[in-house]
Amino acid sequence: MSEKGLRLAQEKMAAAGVNETAIEVFTHYYRQLEEGVTGIIHESSILPMTDPPQLADVEFDEAAAREALDATVIVKLNGGLGTSMGMDKAKSLLPVRDGKSFLDIVVQQVLAARERWGARLPLLLLDSFNTRDDTLAALAAYPDLVVEDLPLDMLQSQEPKLRVDDLTPVEVPSDPRLEWCPPGHGDLYPTLLDSGVLDQLLDRGFRFANVSNSDNLGAAPNAALAAWFAASGAPYAAEVCVRTAMDRKGGHLAIRKSDGRLILRDTAQTAPEEMHFFTDEFHHPYFHTNNLWFDLTALRDLIVERRGVLGLPLIRNVKTADPKDPTTPEVYQIETAMGAAVEVFEGAQAIAVPRGRFLPVKTTNELLLLRSDVYELADDGALTMVPDAAPVVTLGGRYKKIADFEARFPAGAPSLKEAHSLTVDGDWTFGADVRITGDVALEDTGSQEVVPDGTLLG
Repeated sequence: MSEKGLRLAQEKMAAAGVNETAIEVFTHYYRQLEEGVTGIIHESSILPMTDPPQLADVEFDEAAAREALDATVIVKLNGGLGTSMGMDKAKSLLPVRDGKSFLDIVVQQVLAARERWGARLPLLLLDSFNTRDDTLAALAAYPDLVVEDLPLDMLQSQEPKLRVDDLTPVEVPSDPRLEWCPPGHGDLYPTLLDSGVLDQLLDRGFRFANVSNSDNLGAAPNAALAAWFAASGAPYAAEVCVRTAMDRKGGHLAIRKSDGRLILRDTAQTAPEEMHFFTDEFHHPYFHTNNLWFDLTALRDLIVERRGVLGLPLIRNVKTADPKDPTTPEVYQIETAMGAAVEVFEGAQAIAVPRGRFLPVKTTNELLLLRSDVYELADDGALTMVPDAAPVVTLGGRYKKIADFEARFPAGAPSLKEAHSLTVDGDWTFGADVRITGDVALEDTGSQEVVPDGTLLG
């Protein structure tokens, strides 16, 4: 039955206009799925990574930094819709500070770095079918952003969800869009090749790529990192941060015992009975920020040699065809992680960076922090934390969707720079100029409540 399933999936992808490289990559992972590969990385097969070089110790001169940045392309993963926050357009278009969206601030960071360092520094987005049109329309406001004749974006692939029972493409007649899923951000590498953008970049003298998520405003162009990576001679490098109790769910780097190579392990690649190892921030002390660097020539050589299939580890996710309807068929979603490429490049390295390079916004908890006075936004788009540590924000269910969140903070975020924690249960609407100090918890009273203008809580 699985041979039939593969043929049907290949035909479905071809009919939808999916490129041949993506179909070849999908076929590779389908075969693994058919063979029962789970992608699990057992604790007994790895050692913790404990002593990476530190960005704080990097010394460089301005000429080296200028040369390295001029040879670098900034790549942002921009395929997400922010559906977990109830959005239906590119998450990067969500307003963050002073009416500016994530995308506006990313552009601000890139243009400021160009001016500061005299570097070309093109911006390249990896968009999805869901985010491309809105994103390119927003970028039209920045006519000076284009570098030479390079595109501003590439379009990531898509693949069919596969029924768990027979590995055939699932059918959802009521909403055929639910039959498809993204292949994970590991799709970046074959997309660079198949789109022709990789060759365009190399032809114009670019040597390096710095990749991060579009919702991580901490990952601005960084001269010290560019100079370090250029001088290292490494084909690939991952940025890591020291783990805390807040990072127990994030993927971490480890050393594979069999060959000494760095590898990335995510939650979906961890056996349930070994999750206590995964979540122990002392046992695995560094987490992967999803900020990474790679040498464009090394990528081209490797991906051409492997005919478009880098061989990143399989991530097998089990979901329902409609994530909102548990009665729909169970499906496999085959994914790969961009950061897993650390294991396919011989000589790949990691570098520990300050926490300020990791500021993702996955929920409205982080969004409230980013909008508050905990952070200051500089003219170059850099975000700087005002207090020594950010408070812990925990908002209840009524604040999870962006529309409900906005309605409960009509005057903007309260002052949080003097807070240790803010926990909000129930239904509270915040007035203007509210100030939070210390530890504050607002309980569910069973009715709608208002925090009046000018209130000091704490």
